[in-house]
Amino acid sequence: MPRMNISLPEKFIYITEIIVRASDLNYGNHVGHDSILTLMQEARIGFYRSVGFKDELSFEGAVGQIIADAALQYKSESFLGDVLTVKIFIDDVTKYGFDMLYQVENKTTGKEVARGKTGIVCFNYDLKKVAVIPESFREKLGL
Repeated sequence: MPRMNISLPEKFIYITEIIVRASDLNYGNHVGHDSILTLMQEARIGFYRSVGFKDELSFEGAVGQIIADAALQYKSESFLGDVLTVKIFIDDVTKYGFDMLYQVENKTTGKEVARGKTGIVCFNYDLKKVAVIPESFREKLGL
């Protein structure tokens, strides 16, 4: 079976550091797949806050985001106490959403730990339906 390959655009829009906690480890004593998704979410929230949004649920009024899909590609192990550098990229922008891509690296070793992708769709939580990307969001991201 061919393996998935997540390609990254050239320019990242955000970078942060996250320390691996005991709760991020699985029975193999390394960071589990579910924790990689959580680390991606932490980085995503940090990014949104850095551009002036409160959280993932309130870009503009009742419009926030939902995750339509997610993918992970593992490159190497990560362990308790590792400092991970997470870079965020934006790609495939449409009227209603975009892909957010992540590159996770071990700060000390420089090894790439994982790549990820989340399909972000804007969603009006009051109306319970998909929404157009708010203009204020486009402006803050330079879309």
